Amino acid sequence: RPDVQFHLATLSSDMAGSPVHTFSGFTLSVCQLRPQSRGHVRIKSPDPFAAPAMQPNYLSAPADCATIVRGVKLARKLAATGALSPYVAGEYRPGHDATSDEEILAFVRDKGATIFHPVGTCGMGSAKDPLAVVDQRLRVRGIEGLRVVDASVMPDLMSGNTNAPTIMIAE
Repeated sequence: RPDVQFHLATLSSDMAGSPVHTFSGFTLSVCQLRPQSRGHVRIKSPDPFAAPAMQPNYLSAPADCATIVRGVKLARKLAATGALSPYVAGEYRPGHDATSDEEILAFVRDKGATIFHPVGTCGMGSAKDPLAVVDQRLRVRGIEGLRVVDASVMPDLMSGNTNAPTIMIAE
């Protein structure tokens, strides 16, 4: 199954929502689909309106670092194909000078961002799983009458966007 997904935007910008560059171009970005790195969300206060403490721990697993570097290298190969190369005058970022795995990873660590597809903070699983917050009917263990019906119940990421599966969970 795929471990990366590419997004091709018909404009050049540093990231989604940021200003468009003054030069003509396109943006080819790499999204890692099945990261092994795990973060956490923790309650900081009994106040339900207080923001939680979140630590995503992006790129903390060596396999994730290797996958994203391979993804950037593959994006470069795609940009060099006959279909795209006529439209490429040069690479803006990370730039052709970034050739080693370490340089590419440094770029990703510095400029990478989430695309907001987190899952699993209330993972579904068996009663024997100490990390499973909800059962197979999405009932929160230990709290009568409460269910969770969003992407947080997914026990793991899928290779793709979470929108359609989340709608199906809610339905």
